Amino acid sequence: MSNIKLIVGLANPGYKYALTRHNVGAWYVELLAKQHNKSLKEASKFFGYTAKIQLSDNDVRLLIPTTYMNLSGKSVLALANFYCIKPAEILIAHDELYLMPGTAKIKLGGSNGGHNGVKDIQNKLGKNSNFYRLRIGIGHPGDKNKVVSFVLNKPSLQEQKLIDNTIVETIRCTHILFNEGVNRAVNQLHAFKVYI
Repeated sequence: MSNIKLIVGLANPGYKYALTRHNVGAWYVELLAKQHNKSLKEASKFFGYTAKIQLSDNDVRLLIPTTYMNLSGKSVLALANFYCIKPAEILIAHDELYLMPGTAKIKLGGSNGGHNGVKDIQNKLGKNSNFYRLRIGIGHPGDKNKVVSFVLNKPSLQEQKLIDNTIVETIRCTHILFNEGVNRAVNQLHAFKVYI
């Protein structure tokens, strides 16, 4: 039902950033790999950690770039070119300031919303925005001058619970996406709202 061949979780590399809000895309990919009993292994030619899983009898590559966030496209382009994967066959999971913790949405194409990782991927794919995005809500600090420090810090304990529960639901919806199609997955995920 799905033509997606590559799922990417955006992140900054290293222990310093591992638990920060900007890395929620990586948390999703790490849990997806774990549920399929796969280990993400560093692949220097793809500038990231990779694994291969089966979703509804489809081979799907997982990728967490080890470039910094603003250079995410370098990693995505390297793997996509190597396996001849088109932009429309890619799902990018990333943190979303304009969604609250406890929510997530899937969309195809559209604006990068000021997300530098998504912006770099669009640029590296030849100004192409025609890929899927899994937008995982982290909330907004309320002041645009505080955004950088906000995304590079850890969520509160309550926010972390909301985000963790949302990631579990996004993985359930990922399986719906592959088994029943994108519209069913979108409807399921967009109706989801978790509370603490």
